[in-house]
Amino acid sequence: MTKEIIKMSRQELKRLKLIHSVLDKRITQKEAAETLSLTERQIRNIIYAVRDYGDTAIIHGNRGRASNRKYSDKFRDRVISIVRDKYYDFGPTLASEKLEKLNQVKISRETLRNWMIQEAIWIPRSKRKTDDDHSWRQRKDCFGEMVQTDGSIGNWFEKRGPRAVMMAYIDDATGMPFARFYPAEDSRAAMDSFRKYIEIYGVPKSLYFDRNSIYKTTRQPNLDEELKGKSSETQFEKVLNILEVDPIFAYSPQAKGRIERLFGTFKDRLVKEMRLAGVCGIDEGNKFLKTYLPEYAQRFGVQAKNPENLHREIPADMDLDWVFAFREKRVVTKDFTIRWRNRFFLLGKQSIAIKKQRVTVLENLNSDIRIWFSGRYLDFNEITEDVLLTKRKERKEENLLENIGPKKKWKPASDHPWRKQNRALFRELSR
Repeated sequence: MTKEIIKMSRQELKRLKLIHSVLDKRITQKEAAETLSLTERQIRNIIYAVRDYGDTAIIHGNRGRASNRKYSDKFRDRVISIVRDKYYDFGPTLASEKLEKLNQVKISRETLRNWMIQEAIWIPRSKRKTDDDHSWRQRKDCFGEMVQTDGSIGNWFEKRGPRAVMMAYIDDATGMPFARFYPAEDSRAAMDSFRKYIEIYGVPKSLYFDRNSIYKTTRQPNLDEELKGKSSETQFEKVLNILEVDPIFAYSPQAKGRIERLFGTFKDRLVKEMRLAGVCGIDEGNKFLKTYLPEYAQRFGVQAKNPENLHREIPADMDLDWVFAFREKRVVTKDFTIRWRNRFFLLGKQSIAIKKQRVTVLENLNSDIRIWFSGRYLDFNEITEDVLLTKRKERKEENLLENIGPKKKWKPASDHPWRKQNRALFRELSR
């Protein structure tokens, strides 16, 4: 004869023991109800069930039975097959969104999360190795009070396109993002992306970035900077000074954690969104960002503590084409030429007052050139190096011709001070 084994929890065993005590009249129904935190009516119902069906009646009737809302194995296999095929590197949240939007399969993210964990498609964050041993900085209060920026290079288009750099910005108070793709992380990309940012949102109060050579230089200050009592500046810092934006330098990646986490999210969600949309290059990527970023901000942005917007409007008289420009001092040579990045410029009005003077050469993002001196722009023409060398050779030959022949002996004029001085000295000696 085989023994029937009944599996019960500790709570069910405790409840069964009390019910038998009531049946044996060792305690009352009221005492049992108080001990189990049940009503006397519930206790009587349990007593009737145990009398009629035995001790197994203490176990809940749904134990071991599948839920009426349980997904079928066929449906589960179909979902897992789609996830393995298309969304193998998606998180549960993003995967559930895409299943509903693109595959018309509606499933909760928690159910999908459990299935992906069971199938070893996704690893929970609690089981990942992390080094998050740092304190969190509170958000700023106002929109535009501080904007974090950085660049991240990588295979944003996977194998469909070239490697690119994303120049990204995120408002510290609201999490409002802005980003664009560029071929390289350099001063030109930093200037162009920041110009695109202020054209949309305005000029922020401060900009927070790392100590990359784009933003911070290690060179010694030049003569002009020393005379003005300034430290050495990068081209990007010069632009911030004109716009009156306070630069803030971070000393570690953790210090600018908000922009770093934005890149982490973009490298997960954005890369997969562009894969599904078939984005294959920088131009297509920038076009895709125009529609993606507003949707991202609407979903993941937060409300600022203070509703005041600290972004400033761009002054009407400010020409951004020449604000966002490379600018350096150059010396005008004897032949009124200026050298800039292996290009040569010949000044139009060749006044002796400007010879050997220091002028400012500006080159904007469209590669247009201007030369600034003493409150005005100078006229000039670009010449080739061959023309410059020919010009200098002709000038040298002219100087040689002028110096040919015997030198004329200079004779002071009759009223020259030298003569007067000598006459006075002669009279003095003659006395």
